[in-house]
Amino acid sequence: MKNIVKVICIGHDYKYEVRELLKMFFVPNTTEVVFISSKGHNNCDNKIISGEILLITELRVENGRAIAISGIDEERQITEVELNSSDKNEIKRLTKRIVKKSLFKLLKRLTDTKVPWGILTGIRPAKIVHDLLERNFSEEEILSILINEYYIDNDKAMLLLNIAKTGHRFIYPIDETKVSLYIGIPFCPTRCLYCSFPSNSLKQSAHLIDSYIDALCREIRSMAKLIRETGKKIQTIYIGGGTPTTLSVSQLARIFDTIKYTIDLNHLEEFTVEAGRPDTINYKNLMFLKKENVTRLSINPQTMSNLTLKVIGRGHTAEELIESYRMAAGIGFKNINMDIIIGLPGEDGGAVKYTMEQLQKLSPANLTVHTLAIKRASRLREMKGNYSLPNQQEITAMLKITQNYAESMGLRPYYMYRQKHMVGNLENIGYTKPGYECIYNIQIMEEKQTIIALGVGAVSKFTFPNENRLERVPNVKNLEDYIERIDEMIDRKAKFMSNLTSRPLIS
Repeated sequence: MKNIVKVICIGHDYKYEVRELLKMFFVPNTTEVVFISSKGHNNCDNKIISGEILLITELRVENGRAIAISGIDEERQITEVELNSSDKNEIKRLTKRIVKKSLFKLLKRLTDTKVPWGILTGIRPAKIVHDLLERNFSEEEILSILINEYYIDNDKAMLLLNIAKTGHRFIYPIDETKVSLYIGIPFCPTRCLYCSFPSNSLKQSAHLIDSYIDALCREIRSMAKLIRETGKKIQTIYIGGGTPTTLSVSQLARIFDTIKYTIDLNHLEEFTVEAGRPDTINYKNLMFLKKENVTRLSINPQTMSNLTLKVIGRGHTAEELIESYRMAAGIGFKNINMDIIIGLPGEDGGAVKYTMEQLQKLSPANLTVHTLAIKRASRLREMKGNYSLPNQQEITAMLKITQNYAESMGLRPYYMYRQKHMVGNLENIGYTKPGYECIYNIQIMEEKQTIIALGVGAVSKFTFPNENRLERVPNVKNLEDYIERIDEMIDRKAKFMSNLTSRPLIS
C-alpha cells in the first residue's frame, strides 16, 4: 500500500518542481504525490494520518522580497530572498529556487535521506557551471554558489566544476555554423532487461530492416540537402541505437554510402558508432567501419559478470567482450568507449570491483559509468519485485569504486548527466583519457549546438543561442509508423532548419 503526500500550493503553481524534489526524499514506487486545493483544509488537517502527509508550500512576494514557507505538522521552514530584478523571467527563476530551498531544508530536517545533488532535479547540472564560467565567476565563487545556493554536496560540486572546465573549451565560443548528426539504428539481437530505448529485437523485426534503411536513407538525403542550403558544417556524427552492428555489412554500407555521397565530411572531427553488443561484432564489420573512417567505437560490457549478463538478457559472455575489444584495438581503433551499469540486479560492491579490474586490464580511452535507472518502458520496471536491487548507500559505495579505478586508469570525468528514476538519486559520468573526449557527448549534454537526429524515436534539438532558446523535434517511436510517415518526419525538421542562421555567435 502506497503512502500519500498531499500537497497544497499557496501563492505559486510550481507543481512540477515540487513533485520532482519530493521524489528525491520519497521513493516513487511506495509514495504517491497528490496536489489538492487549500479550500476545506485548516491547520487541524495538517498532520500525518494513516500513512498520509499533508505538506503546505507557500510563496509570498512583497516589498521586493520573496518568502517561501514549507510546513508539515508543526514543523515550518521559512526562507527569504531579495528580488533585485524587474525581469519577469529572472523573478520566476528566483522564486522557484526559493520554494525549492525552503522545501529542501524542511525535508532534510525531517528525514534521513541523503540528497547529494541538493535542489537540482534537472538532468544537466553542468549547465549552471557553464553559465557561471561565461559570466567570469571564479572557481571559488562557483563552488560557493553550488554548495550554498543549490545545497550540493562538496564532492559533487567539485565534480561538476571539473567536468564543466573540461567541456567548456569544446562548447565556447559557440559557433552556429557547426551542427552534429545523430543516426538511430533501432535493432538489437535481444532486448535487455533495463532497456527503454527505441529498440526492436531481430526475432520480431528483421523483416522491417530493409524498409527502415530505405526510409532512413531518404531522411539522410533530405537533411543533407538542407544542411548544404543553410551553410552548416557537420562537426560530429554519432550512429547509435539499439545496436548498429546488428545490421549486416551490406546493410551498413547502404547507410554509409548515403552519408558519403550526400554530406560534406570535410569538416568532420569525430565519427562514433555504437558496437555495444559483442555478439554483433566480427572482424568483417570492424574492418568495414575502419575503412569508412569511423574514429570512435563503443563496446559495452555493462558488467563483466557472466551471471548478471544472463539475468539482464545480454546474450554474450565477458570473455566474448574481451575478445571483441582486443579485435577492435588490433585493427587500429584507438578511441574505444566502454559502458558499465552499477546497481544491476544481484550485484554488490564486489561485483563492481571485479568488473573494473577486468576493464583496467583493457585500458579503454573512454569509460561511461551509468547508475541503473528503472525506466517506465523497461521490462525491469514491470518485474522489479523479482530482483534484488541495492540501496542508496550501496550504490554510493559502488560509484566510489568506479571513480577510484577510473583515476588509477588515467581517466578523468568530462561529461555527466542525471536521469529520472535513478537508483540512489545519483548520476552517470563519462570518463576519458586526455585528448579522447567525445565531442558529441559534450554537445548533446550541454545543448548549445544543434543536433539533427534521424531515425525512429530520434529527437532533434535546434538551438538558437542569441534567443537562449532550444526546440525539440521528435520523430515517432514506432518502427512501422516511422517507415510510413517518413515524409512527415522530414517536414517536421525542415521548418526549423530553414530558421537556423549561418553566422558564428559573437560571445
